[in-house]
Amino acid sequence: MSRLGKLPIKIPADVQVKIEGDLVTVKGPKGELKRKILPQIAVKAGVGELFVSIINPKNKRENALWGLYWNLIRNMIIGVKDGFQKKLEINGVGFKVAGAGKKLTFNVGFSHPVVFELPAGIDGKVEENVITVSGADKELLGEIANQIRNIKKPEPYKGKGIKYVDEVIRRKEGKAAVKSE
Repeated sequence: MSRLGKLPIKIPADVQVKIEGDLVTVKGPKGELKRKILPQIAVKAGVGELFVSIINPKNKRENALWGLYWNLIRNMIIGVKDGFQKKLEINGVGFKVAGAGKKLTFNVGFSHPVVFELPAGIDGKVEENVITVSGADKELLGEIANQIRNIKKPEPYKGKGIKYVDEVIRRKEGKAAVKSE
């Protein structure tokens, strides 16, 4: 049994939720998100809240999906109301990023600049060495932030590369000087 799945999901006043068969559509000030629901999951709308349940509570797989879909729908509601954001930091001598519209151009030690196109629904902002990506879809936002990080992962010796702002890079010691006896 899912502890969270039993709880109702509160729907804010400026968010509309529409359930049509196996499709849940959430519309709000930040955009519109849609998600297809598996047949084992039942979503019912109440007054100002949503209820997520499963058809067969004795099935372990359905129990696992219960909490997952509860959280996915809740993230959709939070995303269209407030949005999500991730911050990445670029470290390294001569490493820089420039943002123009839906394109980010990275100069991170390669012989050529790397151009990264942001998909629809994701916005990017660059302030000095911090890149802020934001959007309503938490899943897509995490994927895009990971793709940006993978352009130049931080290395463990000097910490150069692109990392999340709150990420801690475990540093390694360089070569140790050999003692002569």
